[in-house]
Amino acid sequence: MWLKRMIWRGLGLVFVALAIAGVVLPLVPTTPFLLLAAFFFARSSPRLHAWLLSHRQFGPLIRNWHDHGSIGRRTKYFAVGAMLAALLISIALGLRPLLIAIQALVLSGAAYFILSRPEGPQDEA
Repeated sequence: MWLKRMIWRGLGLVFVALAIAGVVLPLVPTTPFLLLAAFFFARSSPRLHAWLLSHRQFGPLIRNWHDHGSIGRRTKYFAVGAMLAALLISIALGLRPLLIAIQALVLSGAAYFILSRPEGPQDEA
């Protein structure tokens, strides 16, 4: 049991680090990594889970998803914009058309999922 909690806490810390990288790097997502970190912290460290939920910037994203299954409008636009930018970069780099088509299909599905989620009651910072 102790080892399992340590592994889950370690995974939570890894996903927080990836989420922080996503704040700085334009094409790295933030919200999915935060949701994974919250999942792992909820099962391993009540203190870290509470810290993440009370965080000024990250907390509202996680609470909106957990309580309402929602994604804020600003987050939706940023996520879809990042997907579009990634696709345009692939086109500009001259990747093979088949790869671009696969990427466009996958990103379209992800964008549809994101845009179809309700917008939560909490404003994001």
